[in-house]
Amino acid sequence: MEVMKPYNSLNAYYRKLFGEKTFKVPIDAGFDCPNRDGTVAHGGCTFCTVSGSGDAIVAPEAPIREQFYKEIDFMHRKWPEVKKYLVYFQNFTNTHDKVEVIRERYEQAINEPGVVGINIGTRPDCLPDETIDYLAELSERMHVTVELGLQTTYEATSQLINRAHSYELYVETVQRLRKFPKIEIVSHLINGLPGETHEMMIENVRRCVTDNDIQGIKLHLLHLMTNTRMQRDYHEGRLQLLSQDEYVSIVCDQLEIIPKHIVIHRITGDAPRDMLIGPMWSLNKWEVLNAIEQEMNRRGSVQGCKAKEQRFIC
Repeated sequence: MEVMKPYNSLNAYYRKLFGEKTFKVPIDAGFDCPNRDGTVAHGGCTFCTVSGSGDAIVAPEAPIREQFYKEIDFMHRKWPEVKKYLVYFQNFTNTHDKVEVIRERYEQAINEPGVVGINIGTRPDCLPDETIDYLAELSERMHVTVELGLQTTYEATSQLINRAHSYELYVETVQRLRKFPKIEIVSHLINGLPGETHEMMIENVRRCVTDNDIQGIKLHLLHLMTNTRMQRDYHEGRLQLLSQDEYVSIVCDQLEIIPKHIVIHRITGDAPRDMLIGPMWSLNKWEVLNAIEQEMNRRGSVQGCKAKEQRFIC
């Protein structure tokens, strides 16, 4: 049984929803990003690696169905008892194509035994009505979560990291998705982006959870990776990496203002050691998680203890 945490953890949510531990199975479905291929920009996000944030996928070059079984075989080495799975189309933008292509790729994995849902990593500018209609159709068959990459609510930062979409578009996309209540939305934010202060990072979360009807949030630490455009910013002195103490303080402040019903899908992340420039302390993931819980306990805080009333933008 999971020890009670001072926040609404993803593991606890999935155990309640599905009745047991459930794997998220990461898949590379072969999509691209609109800010990489020239649709809206070139080069991609400045923090992103050539794998599109899918560096941990076991066999990204394999056919989709084969990837699924390779991933669960790998996971079963540690958790052999798990029998339920969420297919996680993780890297790049997994709705960046015609709906016929999207449907064909998704269906290669989601009909396998034990699959109870699908998580889709995407961007707010790649969800036309026909794609949302397909996701709504899927939500009648299984649990559907759309993981919307936002990263920041500040336009200057967004331009600096080459996101090539606005916060206003994100808000509009959340509204369009929530016309179908069975589709859950998880928003991604990055702490430590160039030029953003502690206060700005708190404001990113406040806007995200107060103005928008989302069901989950991922808080990422900015990992500076090799062979990224952001690497140059760092070496030229335009980027200061967060210390562990700074990060813990930021995340605890953020957790306090996130309404307690919103599921915390992540409060730190993983990066391959051989690709990580920094912060190197982030490699000690459990130490970071423990430090966050210890600080929340020291404060006597829990998620949502300082949350404001949600007022969704209409």
